[in-house]
Amino acid sequence: MTSRVAIYYAPAETDPLWEAAASWLGRDPMTGAPRKQPDVADIAAITADPRHYAFHATLKPPMRLKPGVTWAAVLDSAAAIAAGIAAFDVPRLAVADLHGFLALRETTPSPELQALADACVAGADHLREPPDEAELAKRRRNGLPPAQEANLVRWGYPYVFATWFFHMTLTRRLTAEERAGCFPAASAHFAAALAVPRRVTDLCLFTQAADGADFLLAERIPLRG
Repeated sequence: MTSRVAIYYAPAETDPLWEAAASWLGRDPMTGAPRKQPDVADIAAITADPRHYAFHATLKPPMRLKPGVTWAAVLDSAAAIAAGIAAFDVPRLAVADLHGFLALRETTPSPELQALADACVAGADHLREPPDEAELAKRRRNGLPPAQEANLVRWGYPYVFATWFFHMTLTRRLTAEERAGCFPAASAHFAAALAVPRRVTDLCLFTQAADGADFLLAERIPLRG
């Protein structure tokens, strides 16, 4: 059916953040069509990794589905998660340096975002095919502390529950010189969009059609709690 499925938070298509992010990353996350990027040195290369995954905050990380799991089952599971969660306001976001990457981060902690991510990790896990040894080795290549290793073994991903953190990635890891140019450029590019209040009103199912293919928005599941 598909290579991988992920549950993301992504802004609504009517949110100015949707358009700002599509421009920054150079790709429409719904159609896959290229977008003209701002005039920033090496921006196509700097944004290649986040462009592949599409603009998002991870709730349930990309997962391969167990044999026999249908798209209808994925939709049913997402709808069951969404049925127990009410829409809520997103804290103000800002461009931040995250271990050398640029990302949008919340400026105040959000228990609602944490609860949403937790519900997605647990509620969709029965669909997930466990990672193979190559995937596990890739996650472990730089070493993992015990809590992240335990998450990897149990949930297939190191950054869930207590180790999860909200972020919407904008670049790969930058050199100091790249950061000096990119940080102010990203802050200016997103300033108008980030001034607009926003709410989380749905879960976004993104799919990867084949290994190496870009992730695309496949479905929005409204929150109904």
